[in-house]
Amino acid sequence: MSSRRSRSRQSGGAAISDDQIADLVHKLQQLIPEIRGSRRNSDKSANRVLQETCNYIRNLHREVEDLSDRLAELLASIDSDSAQAAIIRSLLM
Repeated sequence: MSSRRSRSRQSGGAAISDDQIADLVHKLQQLIPEIRGSRRNSDKSANRVLQETCNYIRNLHREVEDLSDRLAELLASIDSDSAQAAIIRSLLM
């Protein structure tokens, strides 16, 4: 085994090997749509995969905020005693 592969990194008290890091990066490549759809995803560096993962998570946060705002507007625009409001509230529970 090469010295690079046998090294481990200390992170919060747990040792993480280079092989484990490579495996985790590969798993991220499979999870993130922008990376997974790329023809050359195996050529991406760990740094690039992590950057794209962070960007994807930021975009998801923005989408959640936007949807939350839209839902709040919808709830404010309907009568709180209406059947529509009851259905929406039941879906949120």
